[in-house]
Amino acid sequence: MGRIPLLLILFFATNSSIALAGPENLSIFDPVSPAATPIRDLFMLVFGVIGIIFVITEGALIWSIIRYRAKGDETKEPPQVYGSNPIEVAWTVIPIIIVFTLFLVTTRSIYSLDMQEAPEGALKVKATGHQWWWEFEYEDLGITTAGELHVPEGIPVFVELRSADVIHSFWVPRLAGKIDCIPNRENHLWFQADEVGTWYGQCAEFCGSQHAKMLIRVISEKEVDFNSWVANQQLQAAEIPTEANGKETFLSLACINCHNIQGVTTVGGFGPDLTHLMSRDTIASGAANNSTDNLRLWLQNPDSIKEGALMPNMMLSDKEIDALMEYLQTLK
Repeated sequence: MGRIPLLLILFFATNSSIALAGPENLSIFDPVSPAATPIRDLFMLVFGVIGIIFVITEGALIWSIIRYRAKGDETKEPPQVYGSNPIEVAWTVIPIIIVFTLFLVTTRSIYSLDMQEAPEGALKVKATGHQWWWEFEYEDLGITTAGELHVPEGIPVFVELRSADVIHSFWVPRLAGKIDCIPNRENHLWFQADEVGTWYGQCAEFCGSQHAKMLIRVISEKEVDFNSWVANQQLQAAEIPTEANGKETFLSLACINCHNIQGVTTVGGFGPDLTHLMSRDTIASGAANNSTDNLRLWLQNPDSIKEGALMPNMMLSDKEIDALMEYLQTLK
């Protein structure tokens, strides 16, 4: 009895995310991928079954309260039944049938979505969870990026899930179910974005102080636009001279120990690849828009955007920040 009201609360709370989240629609009830639709359908089936049980149980309870309530000195008692084999069998068999049926349907759904090998023509991506950001590597295309996963509309995407440190969980509700990223193990999921748009998600496994800001943005676009994005991402970093010699400033600081810039330095890898930083809509794994003010704030003090971030406050001078800003904004 206690679980059913809780499920009702969860249902309406999850469904209301459509209205509350604004453009960041995280509702499982609005799938845009064939990998997410069976999950929605399974939830609605289970919710319907428990809803019927709830109505029958609560209806019988309310009827009993009204029918047999005390009136003055008169007390009505419902008829008592002892040792009824048919009733006992019914109370045992019916729940078993319900649970067994839901078990079979759930197993079938899980099995139908499980895919260990990429389907023919699928885009392959390696997604690695870090504290607290996502790295996306397109090995076949020679691209490594962070925070934002670009995919073509209507084409299956096969994702290999890994972790660089602790257990994370990759979840974009409108595209697929949640799958854990476990150290020293490789898991898989697939999805197919059937509409152009930006689909939001985040890590669904508590992984540290900034777990809530380990966000995911999946950007699906027309194939021609995706190909243009790929062509740009395959280029090495732009060589645009800056007045403040920002590139030299970058190379002189500890930035190179964590961050790679293709054509400039490849000794990092602990932090996100910055080769095409300004082509991304967000920084800090979606914690802030990629604007001039936010980028400057991030360089001044990462904790001001993402408290506990593993990027240290390097106590840079205004001159160093100006030089870095000038250089980083050429990385498009």
